[in-house]
Amino acid sequence: MKKIGYVLSGGGARGFAHLGVIKYLEELSIKPSAISGTSAGSIVGALYAAGKSSEEIFNLTKTGNFFGWDSLAWRRKGIFKMDSLRNLVKEIVPSDDFKSLKIPFYATATDLNNGTDVTFSEGVLSEAVVASCSIPVIFDTVHIGDRILVDGGLMNNFPVEPLINTCDIIIGSYVNKIEKGIGNNSSMEMVNFLDRCFHLAISRTVYAKVSHCNIFIESPLHAYNMYNIKAASEIFEIGYQTAKKSNDEFEKLLSVLN
Repeated sequence: MKKIGYVLSGGGARGFAHLGVIKYLEELSIKPSAISGTSAGSIVGALYAAGKSSEEIFNLTKTGNFFGWDSLAWRRKGIFKMDSLRNLVKEIVPSDDFKSLKIPFYATATDLNNGTDVTFSEGVLSEAVVASCSIPVIFDTVHIGDRILVDGGLMNNFPVEPLINTCDIIIGSYVNKIEKGIGNNSSMEMVNFLDRCFHLAISRTVYAKVSHCNIFIESPLHAYNMYNIKAASEIFEIGYQTAKKSNDEFEKLLSVLN
């Protein structure tokens, strides 16, 4: 039987689109053998690997707690803590260990000391997921062993590498498509400006890896910034409809799988 891998990018609130994509895959009865994710993609990936459906994950994460904004604490390396996310992962996976997941899962974070990305597939699940999501300055750093870790998207916002030699088919979901035109239908407030600059800087690295995917889904979310939690339902639907537009590709994939 062919092994299918999902790779899920970072993107903050735009990560709700991953759930829309997965919902469509669920309707086609396509199931992953492994999942690799970073930042928002690591949250979705971890909870899906734990056995939750796309709808269940959406209902669990559609509030502000998705990013831990409720845990304000002026700290040395970050304004916000991620206790709400830690608690959510521990609630879903009481053992808080990768080995308890139903699907192999890889969470990518950035090692500040070494300036490299690091992938976790064993050990304490909640710490790996929180590390993968910890945007520098905004969230506190995470210490695992001798590593000081922050958001995985800094070094690898499309972590396809763990799946290349382990899966026969790779489906990628990327939620940071950059449309031409500086306005992109959204205001260029500072948060949007910085968001766009960051993804412009890393886009070449991301697109260089698209060739590893059998199907690459790039949801058009330029109108939503990474903190647009209130638009969760809209973002979810865009992900679903974007996946649906790739129906012909999925039909070919199903013919191969069957």
